[in-house]
Amino acid sequence: MTEPVGVDGHLARSRQGWTRLTPQEAYAAQRAGAILVDTRTPEQRAETAEVPGALVIDRTVLEWRLDPTFAWRIPEATGWDVPYVLLCRQGYSSSLAVRSLRDLGLRNASDVVGGVEAWMAAGLPTTTERADVRR
Repeated sequence: MTEPVGVDGHLARSRQGWTRLTPQEAYAAQRAGAILVDTRTPEQRAETAEVPGALVIDRTVLEWRLDPTFAWRIPEATGWDVPYVLLCRQGYSSSLAVRSLRDLGLRNASDVVGGVEAWMAAGLPTTTERADVRR
């Protein structure tokens, strides 16, 4: 049995093996062709804002939608090297989701330090229009 590490230890271990992006780096990556994926709940998105161009994929189906070999993948899931940048509210659950995607073999998955809250604080684009929701 493994020793308890708590959530901070779990996050630290989960974040090993990739470089997390600042909001500005994530925006630049999106403009260069990376797929920005917003995993926030509908309530969280309604409370703040949507991120233009981000695909909204519920965290509960994320792996199934991004696995390029799965029958119910999204059209953008074309291979193991697709660059995905995940966003959550504050940058915690997105890190755990990236670990799961990387464990599947999606080696170019990363996330945003500070999540959408940091994105908005950096003055990056947001909208009140509904984002592209993929269930």
